[in-house]
Formats: sequence, structure tokens, C-alpha cells
Amino acid sequence: MRMVEIIEKKRDGKPLSTEEIQFFVNGYTEGRIPDYQASALLMAILWQGMDDRETSDLTLAMAHSGEMLSLRDVAPFVVDKHSTGGVGDKVSLVVAPTVAACGLPVGKMSGRGLGFSGGTLDKLESIPGYRTNLTVAEFKAQLQQIGIVLTGQSANLAPADGKLYALRDVTGTVPSLPLIVSSIMSKKIAAGADAIVLDVKMGSGAFMKTLEEARALAEGMVRIGDAVGRKVAAQISDMNQPLGHAIGNALEVKEAIETLHGGGPDDFREHCLVIAGEMLTLSGHAERVSEGKKQARQAIASGAAWEKFRQLIAAQGGDVRYVDEPERLPQARFITPVEATQGGYLARVQTDEIGMTVVGLGGGRLQKGQAIDPAVGLVMPIKVGDPVQPGEVLFTVHANDEGLRDEAIQRVLAALTFSESPVKPLPLFYD
Repeated sequence: MRMVEIIEKKRDGKPLSTEEIQFFVNGYTEGRIPDYQASALLMAILWQGMDDRETSDLTLAMAHSGEMLSLRDVAPFVVDKHSTGGVGDKVSLVVAPTVAACGLPVGKMSGRGLGFSGGTLDKLESIPGYRTNLTVAEFKAQLQQIGIVLTGQSANLAPADGKLYALRDVTGTVPSLPLIVSSIMSKKIAAGADAIVLDVKMGSGAFMKTLEEARALAEGMVRIGDAVGRKVAAQISDMNQPLGHAIGNALEVKEAIETLHGGGPDDFREHCLVIAGEMLTLSGHAERVSEGKKQARQAIASGAAWEKFRQLIAAQGGDVRYVDEPERLPQARFITPVEATQGGYLARVQTDEIGMTVVGLGGGRLQKGQAIDPAVGLVMPIKVGDPVQPGEVLFTVHANDEGLRDEAIQRVLAALTFSESPVKPLPLFYD
């Protein structure tokens, strides 16, 4: 079997066999297939797509490329959640400790930023000392001891996805339905969670731009989860504007901390409560999402969710002083508010441009393995439908380079559209 023939076959729109998919996944994982050939196949898949059988084969091949984790020996039932990626999406930082504080173990292996979307691991690494490279043994021990883990993908779990994930980020092959499905579900299947809640983003700041695309992705992932005996549910949520106010790693950690203390932006807090409620319901801790939301709200109000977050940070080596006193977190040298020059209503946000602005400031990666500046980013308090008065702050840029700051200001201004007449606010969830 030759890799070039597999590339040509998919380039020409033909389905790959189970054996060809396994050949590619195993060969790339073991280093026998170079990046340039893997990139060519990824691009062919992006253009030509994959049918359900191919997508399932790719998912299972990636899941079985390493160790398959069982958690039954450390917890009777473990829940996980996953977002398909968005701008300002720091949901895991609030939801995971909140759900764990309700008595439901959360074992989560998270990813890094991908394209314009931020990554949970990059955010957590704003906290000095926080380890995102736990071994499987450490993952299981911590889950048993404190009921929560937020770490990176173990090298032994779905290693094919770990390599392909980094390659997709820098080759323009992120927005492919079969590649997204297989990436997410291979990790989730390998990581051993019993129940998985999927937060599927839709809109200008998501990889799925339309409700139809988002629904197809959600249904594809739920089908694969059902087929391997996992409880899976998906919420389709809005990403036509950033979630919350903060976009950028340390800024998002600060906003998550505010939310765990009972504050935070209204949209972000409500989003977290819905996802937490879904996790508690899917796992049998609540009969319906409204009841799960109530449990989550009580965990935050009582301080239990905050204490669980502190436990998590300490357990993984993070300096807890930086979350107890968030002003210690990395701060940018140049903090520049930008004011509205005229009144109106915010009508539209080109949200992927907002995400790429933060990447351009140094808050994301333009090349594989690139270092990230945790301090940079944006704070944008206005939402679609909000009235804006002249002189009101539209957004604040946090930068460590004056030239990049000035570029960011112009880029964000170009991504915002205003209307003279009232505009309807956007929903948080669609389906």
C-alpha cells in the first residue's frame, strides 16, 4: 500500500477503505508517513469529505492508535464535555469544577488553540506551574482523589490525533466535518468517560458557520458515541459573537475566576449553567436540565465550585496565589480602550476576525509549536443588540507591542457593524 495512491484516491473523491485509513493513521503515528503527505491527505479530505463509514473508521483508528483508558477502577461514572471551538470560550474552567463540586467526577483531556479558537490548555498555562502533561497514572489518581482533572492529551491516548491536531492548525484544514468529528470523538472514546456533553458552536466564530452544518456535526458525534456505548448529548450554541467579554488566555482565566465567585458576564454565566445542567442530567444526577442548572448555581453560590477549582490548580502544580489574587496573572504593557465615535446599535460581529486579532497579538499560534503570550487579548463588553453611545468603550486591547496594538484596533473596528435602528439580541443556544 502506497501513501501517494491513498492521497490520489481521496483527491479524486473516492471513499477510502478501512485498511487504507488504518494504514494512514498507523503510519503517520509511527513516523513512517511525513507531514507533507499527511497534509495533502488532510486537504483532500477537507475538499472531498468522507462518508459516515469512513468517518467512523477514522475515529476508531485514531482512538486505537494508543492506549484505551478505563476509569471504572477509580470512579463508577465519569463525565466529560467538549466544545468544538470558539472565541472567548473558557467554559471548561467554570463548568468542570462546578460539576465536580456537585459530586460528579469530571475527567477532561483538553486541547490547545486551533486556528482562531482558543484552547483550554493555553489558558490554564497562564497560571505558573500548572501541569498539562499528566501521565495516565496521574490522571487516574487525581480523578480518584479530588474528582476532577483538566489536562492535555496523554501521549499514550489517541496519539494520532495529537499529531494531526497540530498539523491541521497550520495547514488550513481545520474546518472539515469528518476531521472535527474524528478528532473530538477519538479522544473522548480513548479517554474513558461514560458520558460526554458536546458544546457545538455555530456562527462566524465557529468552524460550523450555519445551523445545518452544526447539526450535522452534532448528529455525527452523537452517532459515533452511541455506537461505542457512551451517553452523548449535544447543545448547539451561538458563536456569532465572543462568549463573555474576555478573549485571550490570562484575561479569560480572570473572567472564569469572576464567574466562579458568582459574577462574570451574564451570557457566559448562563452558558456555563446550561452546559453544567446538561452534564448533571445526562449522568443521572438531575432529572432535567433545569434541575441540573439549579444544582450548579448552588455549587457556585456556596463557594464549593471555587474551592474545587483551587483544588484542581493545586493538584496539578499551579501556584494557587495566582488564582486567589488574579492581578498576579500575566498583564500586558499596553492596555488601550477604544471608544465609539458615534451612536447606534451593535448589529454584527465578524467573530473569527476577533479571534485572529488575538492570534496576531501573540495570543495564538501562526506556526506549529509557536510560543504564546498569555497576557495579550481583548475585552469586549458590548453584545449584538446593545445600544452604543458616543464616547462609550467598545473594546480594550491588551498588547505587548505598540505596532501590533494599532493593527489590532483597526482589525477589530473593521469586524464590527453598527445599525441606526434597534437590533434583536442573539440567542445563547439554538438546539
